[in-house]
Amino acid sequence: MIDSLAAAMGLGTQDPSFWMPLAFVGVFFAIMVAGVVLDGFDVGVGCLSLGAPAALRPRMLALLSPWRDANEFWLFLGVGLFAAAFPYAWPQTLGQLYIPLSLLALGAMLRSACFELRLRAPLEQQAHWQLGFAVGAWLTAFSHGFMVARIAVGYEDGSGYTWFAILMGGCAIAAYCLLGAAWLMMREAGELRARAVMWGRRAIRWAAVGAVGVSVVLDFSNAGVFLKWGDGSHWTAVILVWGGLLACFVLIEMCLQRMINNSYRTAALPFLLTLAVFLIVLGGLAYSFFPYLVLDDVTLWDAAAPVETLRLGLSATVIALPVALIFNIWVYWRMFGRSRPLVPPKYMG
Repeated sequence: MIDSLAAAMGLGTQDPSFWMPLAFVGVFFAIMVAGVVLDGFDVGVGCLSLGAPAALRPRMLALLSPWRDANEFWLFLGVGLFAAAFPYAWPQTLGQLYIPLSLLALGAMLRSACFELRLRAPLEQQAHWQLGFAVGAWLTAFSHGFMVARIAVGYEDGSGYTWFAILMGGCAIAAYCLLGAAWLMMREAGELRARAVMWGRRAIRWAAVGAVGVSVVLDFSNAGVFLKWGDGSHWTAVILVWGGLLACFVLIEMCLQRMINNSYRTAALPFLLTLAVFLIVLGGLAYSFFPYLVLDDVTLWDAAAPVETLRLGLSATVIALPVALIFNIWVYWRMFGRSRPLVPPKYMG
């Protein structure tokens, strides 16, 4: 595929104007996946905290504290990289996505500000800041689903498309709640784990509706995407994608059903399966869009910055990316496994 794309553009695969945009879109996709997956459990726990008993909310937010600064890193990195590498895609996207992007910015601001202010507020005011953090998480999750729906339908206007975007926003909230609940099952025991199981069972079916809905609508609203998946030469990939998605949802449902009456020493499987669902959906969307940033209109080479700008950005990425990877591996390696509250030391008088 890469060779045929280069030949169609009259370029060689070794030409910087061809491979540099490819390299940047690969880095951007990796950052997007990291942001959705690693920041996703943060968003999910925030969404769940809105309906959690007041006695459990402080513990839920305390579990997030070690990763809050790292979670905020992905959004700003992805937006900055996209703006620098693909400046000519902004006119076709910002004007169409200003509502979900505004909601995303508002949600990110609320989450960051309310989480930090809650830590510094008097005890009687902390519940108010926790509410703000939960509202910010709901806005963030809803904006993701709304944005994906608008992109999937090619920014078409009409009441049906608007209701579809709202539905996908709600399904995105359910998907993040499922991810947050699965993470809590892995990290906690007792009442919080039991409630997380119930939250996960309520969210999984709506998450499945969102995953299937956005995929089907994208296929049937764009002839090029439909032909790419249905021309007969990709049936193996189609079976693997849809079979893997179905298997993940069924296995998650089975795990949650078993966890109602049984307690596992380690309960990482629902979390890993939920991560697999996110990766399958994101991978399918990326394959459907490639090589376009705006379907049937703007390719990644059309939107790319000049080679000199890309070379400077790629040099900075090569230097900064290893540092970011080391930092995030060091931060995130403890996100798996059981967490236990700190026990104050005994006073030796």
